[in-house]
Amino acid sequence: MSATPSPAAPASTDAAQAGPGPYAIVEASGQQFWLQPDRYIDIDRLHADVDSTVTLDTVLLVKDSKGTTLGAPYVSGATVELKVLAHRRGPKIIVYKMRPKKKTRRKNGHRQELTRVLVTAIQVGGKAIA
Repeated sequence: MSATPSPAAPASTDAAQAGPGPYAIVEASGQQFWLQPDRYIDIDRLHADVDSTVTLDTVLLVKDSKGTTLGAPYVSGATVELKVLAHRRGPKIIVYKMRPKKKTRRKNGHRQELTRVLVTAIQVGGKAIA
């Protein structure tokens, strides 16, 4: 029996190696969010009207085709523009507390107030990276 060479693995494309594309990690309402252009995300309620534009300047990290820029603590000159799509409420969470062998029970519900925003632009130094 002669050993036949196995077929070579197909070459990977550049798109697969490039990764998820440009993105930014920003801080908003005490949490950190991974934002990509033309995608929406739900964040805690913002005091802004629907269809208005909100600008976040607390950008912690920016990744584009040139490389990754890490802030200390924030990237200077970097902003993310968001468009407010809607004000929503999150799913209902039931909080049920009871003490065993005592007739003490308490049922409570909570729905978080959210704002759905669309990432319109990520800018560094006034130039849009996406």
